[in-house]
Amino acid sequence: MHTLNILIGNFVGFIWNWPVTLLCLLGCIFFTIFLKFIQLRCFPHAIELIKGKFDNPNEKGQITHFQALSAALSATIGLGNIAGVAIAIAIAGPGSIFWMWVIGFFGMATKYVECTLGTHYREFDKETNEVHGGPMYYITKGLGKKFKPLAIFYAVAISLSAFGAGCLFQANQAAAALNQYYHIPTLYTGIGLFLVSFIVIIGGIKRIGNVASKIVPLMCVIYICCALLICLLNAHHLPAAFAIIFKDAFSGYAIAGGF
Repeated sequence: MHTLNILIGNFVGFIWNWPVTLLCLLGCIFFTIFLKFIQLRCFPHAIELIKGKFDNPNEKGQITHFQALSAALSATIGLGNIAGVAIAIAIAGPGSIFWMWVIGFFGMATKYVECTLGTHYREFDKETNEVHGGPMYYITKGLGKKFKPLAIFYAVAISLSAFGAGCLFQANQAAAALNQYYHIPTLYTGIGLFLVSFIVIIGGIKRIGNVASKIVPLMCVIYICCALLICLLNAHHLPAAFAIIFKDAFSGYAIAGGF
């Protein structure tokens, strides 16, 4: 198990190195400028979308705007907002929080571009009435067939990522927490997660969207309320905390940790 952890850690370190990190950062800054700060200009429109103002039952597609948002957020809440932030602070100190704010703001433009391209170049299967889309589709349809090897590479890479970040990491953290605090054997947690995930996934994107739209809002409410409660209980420490964040933000370790 220790050897497997080392191998996975080395592989992740190889992929998420400076070239990829800088490419992501420069890309999101470019999209923000090119789209004239789309994350600010269209924020009211985004709220109207998830409120259902533009939902059309006759429109092509299998899930609503809100269900799509919920499905996208389902993994982000735990993996990115909790575990990712904790790891960055542990490695690089409180100053890394500032850079996560900065990159998070600019990164919204990248997410907008991803979703727009995925919607524009999606395909409809007339036989099954299902929708297919994603980077592996819009790379080929938008850039041309000569870029198909890149689309294949992305499809393989995202499949491996789904097992690593989407399954292994979260299942491991859940099993470890339940075992430590409630003495539930990790095997039982693994079996339970497998069964629940299987029941949801076997139903296709409709069931995934439906389940996500029920669970994710509750996750968000719990997450935000717990964060606010912690801030309120430690309100007297907030000025000092912000001071440390901004003071430490411009050290090399903080910048690297934020990236």
